[in-house]
Amino acid sequence: MAHYKVDQDDWLTVYLKYLLAVFNFFFWMGGAAVMAVGVWTLVEKSGYLGVLASSTFAASAYILIFAGTLVMVTGFLGFSAVIREDRSCLSAYFCLLLVIFLVELVAGVLAHVYYQRLSEELRQHLTRTLAQNYRQPGAAEITASVDRLQQDFRCCGSNSSADWQHSTYILSPEAEGRRVPDSCCKTVVARCGRRAHPSNIYKVEGGCITKLEQFLADHLLLMGAVGIGVACLQICGMILTCCLHRRVQLHLY
Repeated sequence: MAHYKVDQDDWLTVYLKYLLAVFNFFFWMGGAAVMAVGVWTLVEKSGYLGVLASSTFAASAYILIFAGTLVMVTGFLGFSAVIREDRSCLSAYFCLLLVIFLVELVAGVLAHVYYQRLSEELRQHLTRTLAQNYRQPGAAEITASVDRLQQDFRCCGSNSSADWQHSTYILSPEAEGRRVPDSCCKTVVARCGRRAHPSNIYKVEGGCITKLEQFLADHLLLMGAVGIGVACLQICGMILTCCLHRRVQLHLY
């Protein structure tokens, strides 16, 4: 009877090891996904960050990259802990899972806070940026962001193309008679912004604000979904790690 109980205990330990190994594989893949989302946001969409008043959106992306990298490194430690059945490795693995969970929680809170004030920030800041900063000295990054925004989203102005009538650039001699920047044009050529007709420039209802709001909301939703998915995996991993740690401890005694 005692022999049967020992065999049963061994099977439980082996079963937990296999479960933790499978979890660790999906956890490692989840970390790669988290890091990929963060990198993609910064590399592919960084052109829009110059028109945002705060750095919260970029900070969330950096946190995701950090968390994803930490997850992948932790994954290797997890495999080592499972194979060796070392209590110190299992303890370190559990602590790292907890740290990553807290980091992702911070990123989630930042994304949620930013989403709550997203519309107000855009409506106040983007209109001011177009009027005061476009093509002004020392604002090359903002100018490039606005031009890319208007071309990628096929829009013109903050709320409408009429917003450009109050722009320092459009009112200056440097505009050379343009009524809107050339990036508003459907086909961009030199000084095409002189003709502000719907056949020539984008006349989108709601302007660029509506499209930028949707773009940022979709990305924040994607960040949140990936983060929640990996966080759920981590909770399972922490439970399995505690169980395996306990089994290994019982075997030692």
